[in-house]
Amino acid sequence: MKVGINQSSDQIEQNYVTRRELQSQRKYMQLLQQVANGEMVRLKAGVYVKPDALSEPVPDITRIVPGGILCLFSAWSHHGLSMQIPTSICVAVKRGRKLTLPTYPEITLYRISDAFLQLGVTQECICGHLLPIYDLERSVCDALRYRNKIGMETCAEILLNYLRMPGRNLDKLHQYATRLRIDTILSTYLQISL
Repeated sequence: MKVGINQSSDQIEQNYVTRRELQSQRKYMQLLQQVANGEMVRLKAGVYVKPDALSEPVPDITRIVPGGILCLFSAWSHHGLSMQIPTSICVAVKRGRKLTLPTYPEITLYRISDAFLQLGVTQECICGHLLPIYDLERSVCDALRYRNKIGMETCAEILLNYLRMPGRNLDKLHQYATRLRIDTILSTYLQISL
C-alpha cells in the first residue's frame, strides 16, 4: 500500500505511516511538523498514526509489528470462537526476534519457531486493515497447544464453538494438529466433545 502526502495540503492520506514509506526528507520533515501540531502521533521509532486511529480495536499490526500475525485471543475473538474480549492484541512473531513495542496499544508477543510460524496464516480485513491472522483451524490448534496457560474452560469453549460452525474443516484441523504435534490431544478432546 502506497503512502502519500497530499501535495496541496501536505497531509498524510492514511491513518498509519512509517518512516520507510516516505520517499524524501522533505516529506519526513512535513510528518514531523504534523506530529508537533498534534495531527499525527509517534507510536514508536519510525511509526506514526493519526490520533483518531488510536481508538481502533485492532490497529494496523503490519506497521507496528512487521511480520507479526494475529493469534490466540485476538484470532479467537475475530473468528467467533470465544466470547472473551482480548485485554491486549496477541501477535505471533518469529522466536528470537527482538522488537520494540509502543506503550499503546497494548501488544502481547508470542514467539513461535520458524517451523510453525507460517502454518495457517491468512489475510483478512479487520478494522479496515488487511492483516495476517491465523485461520480458524490453526486458531483451534493453538487453543489446544496453550490449554494449560489459557485454562481448560476456555479451551473447551473454543473447541465446542468450532464444532458448531457450519464452515469447519475437520480434515484441515487434523492436518494442522499433526504438524503441530498435538494430534493425540486433539483426538482426546474430540472424543469427549462428540
